[in-house]
Amino acid sequence: MRYLHTMVRVKDVDASLKFYCEHFGMSEVRRIENEKGRFTLIFLAASDDLEKAKQDMAPCLELTYNWDAEEYTGGRNFGHLAYEVDDIYATCQKLMDNGITINRPPRDGHMAFVRSPDGISIEILQKNGALEPAEPWVSMPNTGSW
Repeated sequence: MRYLHTMVRVKDVDASLKFYCEHFGMSEVRRIENEKGRFTLIFLAASDDLEKAKQDMAPCLELTYNWDAEEYTGGRNFGHLAYEVDDIYATCQKLMDNGITINRPPRDGHMAFVRSPDGISIEILQKNGALEPAEPWVSMPNTGSW
């Protein structure tokens, strides 16, 4: 068995791509437009998985955009997406600098949570163990839910 992808439905392709690619550092691997089914599938890969994902050898995040308007609720009903990063503090700072709320700050130097524009909960984990706890993260309260 091999993990292939996680699919999330999105309402605004541009806002989602800005979040996942520009702010979160992912790259588009492929896109499928299905006129008969009236949907678009956009597959994204994390930077460390990009080359393997292009060969369909690494998991991707599949953004599904249904062309007909539909209201999606929840975002946490399936759990969360999880990504490992080289420097959790730098990642969270970059996200904050771009107006993204850190819902659960990395107070422990190991784990943080943010939400996508569609309310999808995303866990950010520090690669190779926790960093030393540091400000402003140690004193930063939780915001909202994740």
